[in-house]
Amino acid sequence: MRRVWLAMLTLPVVAAIAFPTTGTAHARTTMHTRTTAHARTAARDASAARGRSVADLQRRLNALHYYAGPDNGVLGDDTLEAVWAFQETQGLPGENVVTQAFWRALANPRAPRVLVPRGGADRIEINLGAEVLVLYHNNRPELISHVSTGGGYYYCSPGGGCGTAVTPTGDFHTLSYYPGWMQVPLGYMYNPVFFIGTAFAIHGDIPVPLQPVSHGCVRIPMDIAAFFHTLIRIPGTPVYIRR
Repeated sequence: MRRVWLAMLTLPVVAAIAFPTTGTAHARTTMHTRTTAHARTAARDASAARGRSVADLQRRLNALHYYAGPDNGVLGDDTLEAVWAFQETQGLPGENVVTQAFWRALANPRAPRVLVPRGGADRIEINLGAEVLVLYHNNRPELISHVSTGGGYYYCSPGGGCGTAVTPTGDFHTLSYYPGWMQVPLGYMYNPVFFIGTAFAIHGDIPVPLQPVSHGCVRIPMDIAAFFHTLIRIPGTPVYIRR
């Protein structure tokens, strides 16, 4: 379902290009081989135009510390999740479309809202209202990521006990890290970085949708979870969670 966005993506550079096309009447009077060659050329030109535009998008997002994957012009989940994170920090609607408003904001972006200005030069801030994680290094954003946090629903754990899916707010710090997939009573976590015992963690998962859906942990995209732990001190990096 997440791949649907690929067909919905609207890039101004691409939209301004008049794609070569083969009309029905022309096709009826043209040799089949010439029509096929023309169509293939048009497809290559269109694909190249989209690739250049997507690569520009990726390059700009990466420069602003929204991890969009390699600047290769290939649309993927990493680029989509960077688009979401940018929309969330800019106050734009979270959606699977890159609009003209998005491009205007990208040209003149505002920094993520600082939650704890004196929280330390190296820290993690999680904004539950925006569903955004910002990792600061020397008081500058090093990584800005979309997250999915507690969904607010009632649940019962197979391990015993029931409760409401809420991500706790407060001041914490990283405690421990577990590499790879870790099975817990409520499911699985990928590369979890725990900040409350072994119950609450920042971890990779599938999916990490626009909506808050977790049981209380902070889900981050899988591609970011692959290296997130290498950017922080474990234990000891402050984690601030605010609503």
